[in-house]
Amino acid sequence: MLKFPDGFLWGAATASYQIEGAWQEDEKGASIWDHYSHQPYRILNNDTGDVACDHYHRYIEDIALMKSLGMQAYRFSISWPRVLPSGSGPINTKGLAFYDRLVDQLLEAGIMPCPTLYHWDLPQALEDRGGWANRDSADWFADYARVIFNHLGDRVKFWFTLNEPFVSSFIGYGEGRHAPGLADTSLAYQTAHHLLLAHGKAVQVFRSGSNPGKIGIVLNLSHYTPASQSEADQLTCQRVYEQNAGLFLSSVFKSAYPEYLFNWIGAHQPKIETGDLETISAPLDFLGVNYYMSNKVSYDPHGTLMRAHVEQISSPGWGKTDMGWDVHPSGLTAILQDVSDNYTKLPIYITENGSAFPDDPDENGFVKDPARTNYLRVHLAAAHQAIGKGVNLKGYFVWSLLDNFEWALGYAPRFGIIRVDYKTLKRTPKLSALWYQKTIQNSGFEE
Repeated sequence: MLKFPDGFLWGAATASYQIEGAWQEDEKGASIWDHYSHQPYRILNNDTGDVACDHYHRYIEDIALMKSLGMQAYRFSISWPRVLPSGSGPINTKGLAFYDRLVDQLLEAGIMPCPTLYHWDLPQALEDRGGWANRDSADWFADYARVIFNHLGDRVKFWFTLNEPFVSSFIGYGEGRHAPGLADTSLAYQTAHHLLLAHGKAVQVFRSGSNPGKIGIVLNLSHYTPASQSEADQLTCQRVYEQNAGLFLSSVFKSAYPEYLFNWIGAHQPKIETGDLETISAPLDFLGVNYYMSNKVSYDPHGTLMRAHVEQISSPGWGKTDMGWDVHPSGLTAILQDVSDNYTKLPIYITENGSAFPDDPDENGFVKDPARTNYLRVHLAAAHQAIGKGVNLKGYFVWSLLDNFEWALGYAPRFGIIRVDYKTLKRTPKLSALWYQKTIQNSGFEE
């Protein structure tokens, strides 16, 4: 039996736009994802999150499922435009009331609520004012955070500020594959800076109040290795790592941006004001890490700004997931060690880890998903190995609780350990959910 330490936290994660639905209900404002998904051909099959999993109306059922699976914690995100329809200004009490109900129901079920303040659904009204490219966005976010802390802080003890600011900035503003759909390299770096500044200001707001809880940030960290020992490949790997990981880790934990990267990008460097990095590096209580893939990096003279060719690495015996992602569990051990050795000894939580594989439900909607089950098993084994090497890893949140709207790919990939029939919205735990239930009960599993 591979056992995890006493007190190791077991949970599952979701995001508001991906599961809530009710996109115009109870005076909710539009988000950039509402706006983006309603434009033709932005999303596969023109799918939207208008209904999604209808968690807004079915949260009691979903919490009951979590309880039946033994979940100890639930990481969800709060929809900014549901609470502040215009992004700032008047509070929508109906929107806040939903999160009241959600938190209270979780606590009644014995499940720790772990809200993320921002998981990509910026109010469209703020995007119309420049969005994250506008420096004022950091203050808008701090004001929003204050509303949420003041309202839920008496019951919530575990907070995350941002989810994956790399994706918001580089995929949403730099490449245009996510909302708001802009493609501007300079904007990517500037919005990354503003997101990090917003994070720091939210932490300062949290510390200035009477909040008894703890707070951190969630970063998506892939593992990168150079394709060879050549100087060109080594330096290329360093550039890619510093852009995707170091930019965020170094600013948050070292109060500095990576020097080599910033020299390389030149005119694309963000505008930084005095004191910004001190704000960004406001002391945290923990770090959330999302892990999905590892990559081999080589120099490519045609490889856009980074001059890089990035190729995923797969462990023997694994094909690709439905996302086209390779599977490399040892990369999780490596990145956890990297964070622990080079950035922080704070507690770390794996806040997302999971996979999309083809599901073939039987006549009752039950899915036998040995590939997903094995994926979770080998990644938890990799996490356990990191603990054995001294990493201060304190918990694991599977992605995802439910099949849901997978951003640009709509409803095609299924990440859930609970199947959602999108026609009836019926929920059915998969084989992987039952395996996870047993793992939680034992705080470990047979190797």
